[in-house]
Amino acid sequence: MNLCRRLAEDPRVDAIAPALTWDLPLRLLAGLHYLVLAHQASWEDVDGALDQHAEFLTRWVTEHVVQTNEVQRAWGLLPAFLLVADGRPFDLLELGSSAGLNLLWDRYRYRYASGAWGDGPLELTGDDRVPPPAELFQRRVTVDRRRGIDLNPVDATTEHGARLLQAFVWADQTERVERLLRAIDIVRHDPPELMRGDYVESLPALLRDRHDSAQLVVFQTASTMYLDSSATDRLRAALHDAAHDEPLVFISTGRAPDDNGFALELERYPDGRVERLGVFDFHGEWLEWGR
Repeated sequence: MNLCRRLAEDPRVDAIAPALTWDLPLRLLAGLHYLVLAHQASWEDVDGALDQHAEFLTRWVTEHVVQTNEVQRAWGLLPAFLLVADGRPFDLLELGSSAGLNLLWDRYRYRYASGAWGDGPLELTGDDRVPPPAELFQRRVTVDRRRGIDLNPVDATTEHGARLLQAFVWADQTERVERLLRAIDIVRHDPPELMRGDYVESLPALLRDRHDSAQLVVFQTASTMYLDSSATDRLRAALHDAAHDEPLVFISTGRAPDDNGFALELERYPDGRVERLGVFDFHGEWLEWGR
């Protein structure tokens, strides 16, 4: 964070991106990290990198929004997915999916104080301060389809996409980096369908395209908090309208009332009933199941 502050106060940064916004330090550090990962810059010479790569960094901070496709959030989401399972295969739709790493949640292995679930090469665990009920982990789920929509989807199967995702993780957070790389390896074997677009605009058509005999499950993390009230109303209206013929569920996160983590909520449509399931850390490091 000291480096963030330093960069934000450096007059050369004003030259790179004069329209300073709240996430400029994050974008700029990610651009520097991208160069380091490509062996074109070094953390030992940030001054030199700012001077030598000013043109690249100018493009980077204007073209790349923050991409935090944190796969650890799936550890907080899993109990909600298991809770809504009704025996049918899932037809998954993620809003604000980035690279779609959380669309592959059923391909990871999970461990909680109250039980374990899944069998995959990546194990997710954390501090479950209030663990989910053990009986949830007896449920089995299959996935029929995985779709994600994002304004700027990332193709993690490419070298650039994988490096971009890694660039937005703090370079010294080695555990997060290792977890990300293992998730990228999994997604490369069978990537989900990712679409570019405004999901509020596209949602009615996406919801009409349903797989027969599958349970439509829409979900998002750290995305709807950036919508204004009008867009949020349109999103919920689309969910309500799409559920007239067949019910659907929306698993969603928003900031907890005390701003300490994400509130995990389940909305059932067409009635729009909301259930608070619990709270988990912004990056999924801890969970308090509160149902």
